[in-house]
Amino acid sequence: MKLQLNGATLDVDVATLDGLLTAQGFGGAKVATAVNGQFVPAPSRADHPLAEGDLIEVLAPMQGG
Repeated sequence: MKLQLNGATLDVDVATLDGLLTAQGFGGAKVATAVNGQFVPAPSRADHPLAEGDLIEVLAPMQGG
């Protein structure tokens, strides 16, 4: 399935957002996620299905001001 992760096109074989994060090395990282512009909270990622063409954003928190 083709997806976009942070603007880069990927061809992956995953069914859920959690599966994608694990496959892309974000496993236990503290990140914020959105699919097609909609925030997906961490507890919902394992149940959030992905579909062909989905746009996924993964953002890491930053410190500073």
